[in-house]
Amino acid sequence: MTKLIDRAESHFKEVLAMGLKGPIEVPEWDAQIYYRPASTLHEESQVIELQQQGKSTEALVQTLINRALDKDGKQLFDNGDRLKLMRNVDPKVILSIVTQFRADEEELEKNLGN
Repeated sequence: MTKLIDRAESHFKEVLAMGLKGPIEVPEWDAQIYYRPASTLHEESQVIELQQQGKSTEALVQTLINRALDKDGKQLFDNGDRLKLMRNVDPKVILSIVTQFRADEEELEKNLGN
C-alpha cells in the first residue's frame, strides 16, 4: 500500500517535471528569465515570513531570488544579492517579473483544479 506522503511527493515531482516556464523578456536588463511553475514550501515560507513582518518589499525581492533562473535552471540571484536588488535596481522591473511569476502560478492552480 502506498503511503500518502509518497503520493504527495509524486504529485509535486509531476508539477516540477513540467519544466521551466518562460522566458520572461527583461529588455531593461538585456535578459531572459526562466522559472519553475511552482516553488517549494521552504521557498514560500521565506516569503511569507517577510510578509508577516511587514516587509513586503523584501518579500518581493525574495520571490525574485527564489524563482529567477537561467535557461539551464540555475539561479540568477542569491541571498547575497538582496541588498543590491533592493537599493540599486528599478523596482518596477522587479515588480513586473514577479507579477508574471504569480500570474502563471495562478493559471497552474486553475489547471490543476486547486
